[in-house]
Amino acid sequence: MLKFDDLTVKFAGLTAVSGLTLDIPEGRIYSIIGPNGAGKTTVFNCISRFYSPTSGTIEFEGRDLAQIKPHQVIGLGISRSFQNVELFSKMSVMDNLLTGLHSTLSHNIISISLKLPSIRKTEVEARKKANNILDMFGLTRFANEKVENLPYGYQKMVDIGRAIMVNPKLILLDEPVAGMNAAETDKLCGLILHLRNQMGITVLLIEHDMSLVMKVSDHITVMNFGEKIAEGTPAEVQQNSAVIEAYLGEVEVDAEA
Repeated sequence: MLKFDDLTVKFAGLTAVSGLTLDIPEGRIYSIIGPNGAGKTTVFNCISRFYSPTSGTIEFEGRDLAQIKPHQVIGLGISRSFQNVELFSKMSVMDNLLTGLHSTLSHNIISISLKLPSIRKTEVEARKKANNILDMFGLTRFANEKVENLPYGYQKMVDIGRAIMVNPKLILLDEPVAGMNAAETDKLCGLILHLRNQMGITVLLIEHDMSLVMKVSDHITVMNFGEKIAEGTPAEVQQNSAVIEAYLGEVEVDAEA
């Protein structure tokens, strides 16, 4: 589904990503891990077209993403959440979810202003979808609450919920459990598995919570100083000496937990 071929990204002489080659198959939960500054979010920003590679290519379903404008990426079936929550804090949870559909709407200003039947039908369908996501995330009681009044962990869930409003083929999750407590992390773990197992969404995950990564990942790539230093199943990565030295330290993580 997603292929990186010798991807390199430089900023004013600083190499953020160096010669990264990956193949991410459809229907998997694929994680990219590594210390802060390893280049992980830079990879996401290249997929989203916020950054352009210095060299190398990224292909999504055979299409060169370098030929795609940033606002067109979502139309290919790629959506994302953000490391720092990017929500409309003064708007309700429901309205934040509905904004996730803005790129899919094709009505003109006349039909919108006249509230034609097609507009009303679209609104009903959008709210039904949003209510389903609220139920999935256990956020129904917060539908009309301003986002700024929610605990940070719940705001992260709203951010992810908005990303799946468009029924993406691939979702990029950038540190989704950062700032969450243990109960919220456990719930999101189940939701990530739900995205793959029940909704058929391929997940590309960046996360520092190794317990979560080992529980949900089918495959893991490890980066350090912009380079790929290891890849494999959770069990293989857990035992890799280069990974232990660069990132995991001496802490053992139960891959079967």
